[in-house]
Amino acid sequence: MTEDLRNQTGAELAPDAAAAPAQDAPAALAAGVDRPRIEAAVRELLVGIGKDPDRPGLVGTPDRVARACEELFSGLADDPARHLSKQLHEEDNEELVVVSDIPFHSMCEHHILPFIGRAHVAYIPRDGRITGLSKNARCVAGFAARPQLQERLTGQVADAMMAELDPKGVMVVIEAEHTCMTMRGIRAAGTMTVTSAVRGTLKTDNKTREEALRLLGR
Repeated sequence: MTEDLRNQTGAELAPDAAAAPAQDAPAALAAGVDRPRIEAAVRELLVGIGKDPDRPGLVGTPDRVARACEELFSGLADDPARHLSKQLHEEDNEELVVVSDIPFHSMCEHHILPFIGRAHVAYIPRDGRITGLSKNARCVAGFAARPQLQERLTGQVADAMMAELDPKGVMVVIEAEHTCMTMRGIRAAGTMTVTSAVRGTLKTDNKTREEALRLLGR
Protein backbone atom coordinates (compact mmCIF):
# COMPACT_ATOMS: atom_id res chain seq x y z
CA MET A 1 0.00 0.00 0.00
CA THR A 2 1.38 3.41 -0.98
CA GLU A 3 1.82 6.29 1.43
CA ASP A 4 -0.82 8.25 -0.51
CA LEU A 5 -3.33 5.46 0.10
CA ARG A 6 -2.38 5.24 3.74
CA ASN A 7 -3.12 8.91 4.20
CA GLN A 8 -6.34 8.90 2.17
CA THR A 9 -9.35 10.20 4.08
CA GLY A 10 -12.16 9.15 1.75
CA ALA A 11 -14.63 11.11 -0.33
CA GLU A 12 -16.92 13.82 0.98
CA LEU A 13 -20.09 12.31 2.29
CA ALA A 14 -23.17 13.01 0.20
CA PRO A 15 -26.73 12.88 1.56
CA ASP A 16 -28.91 10.09 0.23
CA ALA A 17 -31.88 11.16 -1.84
CA ALA A 18 -35.21 10.45 -0.20
CA ALA A 19 -37.38 7.84 -1.87
CA ALA A 20 -40.52 9.17 -3.54
CA PRO A 21 -43.65 8.20 -1.61
CA ALA A 22 -45.88 5.45 -2.94
CA GLN A 23 -49.68 5.48 -2.79
CA ASP A 24 -49.75 2.43 -0.51
CA ALA A 25 -47.12 3.76 1.91
CA PRO A 26 -46.10 3.34 4.66
CA ALA A 27 -45.92 -0.45 4.31
CA ALA A 28 -44.19 -0.29 0.92
CA LEU A 29 -41.66 2.18 2.28
CA ALA A 30 -40.84 0.22 5.42
CA ALA A 31 -37.35 -0.49 4.07
CA GLY A 32 -36.95 2.91 2.41
CA VAL A 33 -38.05 1.79 -1.07
CA ASP A 34 -41.21 2.17 -3.15
CA ARG A 35 -42.05 -1.37 -4.28
CA PRO A 36 -44.87 -0.53 -6.73
CA ARG A 37 -42.67 2.00 -8.50
CA ILE A 38 -39.78 -0.47 -8.70
CA GLU A 39 -42.09 -3.13 -10.13
CA ALA A 40 -43.29 -0.73 -12.82
CA ALA A 41 -39.72 0.27 -13.64
CA VAL A 42 -38.59 -3.35 -13.94
CA ARG A 43 -41.44 -4.10 -16.33
CA GLU A 44 -40.28 -1.19 -18.50
CA LEU A 45 -36.69 -2.45 -18.30
CA LEU A 46 -37.75 -5.88 -19.53
CA VAL A 47 -39.69 -4.31 -22.39
CA GLY A 48 -36.68 -2.11 -23.13
CA ILE A 49 -34.40 -5.12 -23.65
CA GLY A 50 -36.97 -6.80 -25.86
CA LYS A 51 -38.56 -9.18 -23.38
CA ASP A 52 -42.22 -9.79 -22.59
CA PRO A 53 -42.68 -9.21 -18.83
CA ASP A 54 -45.85 -11.31 -18.89
CA ARG A 55 -44.32 -14.50 -20.27
CA PRO A 56 -43.75 -17.50 -17.97
CA GLY A 57 -40.47 -17.08 -16.14
CA LEU A 58 -40.60 -13.28 -16.16
CA VAL A 59 -44.12 -12.65 -14.86
CA GLY A 60 -42.93 -12.60 -11.24
CA THR A 61 -39.63 -10.82 -11.90
CA PRO A 62 -40.77 -7.24 -11.10
CA ASP A 63 -42.05 -8.36 -7.70
CA ARG A 64 -38.89 -10.37 -7.00
CA VAL A 65 -36.66 -7.42 -7.88
CA ALA A 66 -38.72 -5.06 -5.71
CA ARG A 67 -38.46 -7.40 -2.73
CA ALA A 68 -34.73 -7.80 -3.34
CA CYS A 69 -34.35 -4.00 -3.33
CA GLU A 70 -35.94 -3.82 0.11
CA GLU A 71 -33.10 -5.98 1.36
CA LEU A 72 -30.27 -4.59 -0.76
CA PHE A 73 -31.11 -0.97 0.09
CA SER A 74 -32.37 -1.42 3.65
CA GLY A 75 -29.66 0.98 4.85
CA LEU A 76 -31.59 3.90 3.35
CA ALA A 77 -34.05 3.69 6.25
CA ASP A 78 -31.43 3.04 8.92
CA ASP A 79 -28.74 4.88 10.86
CA PRO A 80 -25.90 2.32 10.88
CA ALA A 81 -23.93 4.37 13.41
CA ARG A 82 -26.49 3.40 16.05
CA HIS A 83 -24.88 -0.03 16.38
CA LEU A 84 -21.73 1.59 17.73
CA SER A 85 -23.67 3.28 20.55
CA LYS A 86 -23.79 -0.06 22.38
CA GLN A 87 -20.56 0.28 24.28
CA LEU A 88 -18.50 -1.31 27.00
CA HIS A 89 -15.97 0.24 29.33
CA GLU A 90 -12.59 -1.43 29.74
CA GLU A 91 -10.75 0.79 32.21
CA ASP A 92 -7.41 2.20 31.00
CA ASN A 93 -7.64 0.34 27.67
CA GLU A 94 -6.10 2.55 25.01
CA GLU A 95 -4.57 -0.20 22.87
CA LEU A 96 -5.35 -0.83 19.21
CA VAL A 97 -8.54 -2.76 18.48
CA VAL A 98 -8.53 -4.39 15.04
CA VAL A 99 -11.41 -6.17 13.30
CA SER A 100 -10.38 -7.49 9.90
CA ASP A 101 -11.94 -9.33 6.97
CA ILE A 102 -15.51 -8.13 7.49
CA PRO A 103 -17.37 -9.39 4.39
CA PHE A 104 -19.81 -7.00 2.74
CA HIS A 105 -21.68 -6.39 -0.48
CA SER A 106 -23.03 -3.14 -1.84
CA MET A 107 -24.47 -1.64 -5.03
CA CYS A 108 -22.47 0.85 -7.07
CA GLU A 109 -24.69 3.87 -7.64
CA HIS A 110 -23.24 4.53 -11.10
CA HIS A 111 -24.45 1.33 -12.76
CA ILE A 112 -26.58 -0.32 -10.01
CA LEU A 113 -24.27 -3.33 -10.11
CA PRO A 114 -22.76 -5.06 -7.06
CA PHE A 115 -19.33 -4.57 -5.59
CA ILE A 116 -18.24 -7.20 -3.09
CA GLY A 117 -15.30 -7.30 -0.73
CA ARG A 118 -13.97 -7.04 2.79
CA ALA A 119 -13.63 -4.20 5.27
CA HIS A 120 -10.95 -3.85 7.93
CA VAL A 121 -11.30 -1.43 10.84
CA ALA A 122 -8.93 -0.38 13.59
CA TYR A 123 -9.34 2.14 16.38
CA ILE A 124 -7.64 3.32 19.56
CA PRO A 125 -10.15 3.65 22.43
CA ARG A 126 -10.31 6.77 24.54
CA ASP A 127 -10.78 6.21 28.28
CA GLY A 128 -11.59 2.53 27.72
CA ARG A 129 -14.68 3.10 25.51
CA ILE A 130 -15.05 0.08 23.23
CA THR A 131 -17.90 -1.55 21.33
CA GLY A 132 -18.77 -5.18 20.71
CA LEU A 133 -16.82 -6.68 17.83
CA SER A 134 -19.98 -7.53 15.89
CA LYS A 135 -21.10 -3.90 16.04
CA ASN A 136 -18.31 -2.90 13.67
CA ALA A 137 -19.56 -5.45 11.14
CA ARG A 138 -23.17 -4.25 11.55
CA CYS A 139 -22.06 -0.66 10.95
CA VAL A 140 -20.27 -1.65 7.73
CA ALA A 141 -23.26 -3.69 6.54
CA GLY A 142 -25.69 -0.85 7.23
CA PHE A 143 -23.77 1.75 5.23
CA ALA A 144 -23.18 -0.81 2.47
CA ALA A 145 -26.95 -1.42 2.09
CA ARG A 146 -27.41 1.73 0.02
CA PRO A 147 -26.54 2.89 -3.47
CA GLN A 148 -22.88 3.56 -2.77
CA LEU A 149 -19.42 4.56 -3.81
CA GLN A 150 -16.59 2.63 -2.19
CA GLU A 151 -14.81 5.86 -1.30
CA ARG A 152 -17.92 7.23 0.42
CA LEU A 153 -18.58 3.96 2.24
CA THR A 154 -15.05 3.96 3.65
CA GLY A 155 -15.39 7.50 4.97
CA GLN A 156 -18.87 6.94 6.38
CA VAL A 157 -17.71 4.01 8.50
CA ALA A 158 -14.69 5.95 9.78
CA ASP A 159 -16.74 9.04 10.61
CA ALA A 160 -19.41 6.99 12.38
CA MET A 161 -16.75 5.39 14.56
CA MET A 162 -15.25 8.78 15.40
CA ALA A 163 -18.66 10.25 16.26
CA GLU A 164 -20.01 7.37 18.35
CA LEU A 165 -16.89 6.03 20.07
CA ASP A 166 -14.84 9.24 20.34
CA PRO A 167 -11.65 7.19 19.90
CA LYS A 168 -8.15 8.63 19.69
CA GLY A 169 -7.91 7.42 16.12
CA VAL A 170 -9.61 5.31 13.46
CA MET A 171 -8.50 3.53 10.31
CA VAL A 172 -10.85 1.86 7.83
CA VAL A 173 -9.55 -0.04 4.81
CA ILE A 174 -11.93 -1.52 2.25
CA GLU A 175 -11.01 -3.76 -0.68
CA ALA A 176 -13.62 -4.80 -3.21
CA GLU A 177 -14.21 -6.15 -6.68
CA HIS A 178 -16.64 -4.08 -8.76
CA THR A 179 -18.80 -5.96 -11.23
CA CYS A 180 -19.23 -2.73 -13.22
CA MET A 181 -15.57 -3.33 -14.15
CA THR A 182 -15.64 -7.12 -14.39
CA MET A 183 -18.95 -7.68 -16.21
CA ARG A 184 -18.98 -4.68 -18.57
CA GLY A 185 -16.70 -1.99 -19.94
CA ILE A 186 -13.09 -3.05 -19.59
CA ARG A 187 -14.13 -6.47 -18.16
CA ALA A 188 -11.03 -6.61 -15.99
CA ALA A 189 -11.94 -9.65 -13.90
CA GLY A 190 -10.13 -9.93 -10.58
CA THR A 191 -9.29 -6.23 -10.30
CA MET A 192 -9.46 -5.05 -6.68
CA THR A 193 -10.06 -1.49 -5.55
CA VAL A 194 -8.60 -0.50 -2.17
CA THR A 195 -9.66 2.62 -0.26
CA SER A 196 -8.76 3.90 3.18
CA ALA A 197 -10.00 6.53 5.60
CA VAL A 198 -7.79 7.59 8.51
CA ARG A 199 -8.78 9.82 11.38
CA GLY A 200 -7.19 11.21 14.55
CA THR A 201 -3.97 9.75 15.95
CA LEU A 202 -3.85 7.04 13.31
CA LYS A 203 -3.57 9.81 10.72
CA THR A 204 -1.01 11.98 12.49
CA ASP A 205 1.22 9.38 14.19
CA ASN A 206 3.23 7.48 11.58
CA LYS A 207 4.42 4.79 14.00
CA THR A 208 0.91 4.02 15.22
CA ARG A 209 -0.44 4.01 11.67
CA GLU A 210 2.27 1.57 10.58
CA GLU A 211 1.37 -0.74 13.47
CA ALA A 212 -2.29 -0.69 12.47
CA LEU A 213 -1.42 -1.42 8.85
CA ARG A 214 0.77 -4.31 9.91
CA LEU A 215 -2.01 -5.80 12.02
CA LEU A 216 -4.41 -5.35 9.12
CA GLY A 217 -1.97 -7.19 6.89
CA ARG A 218 -1.49 -4.28 4.50
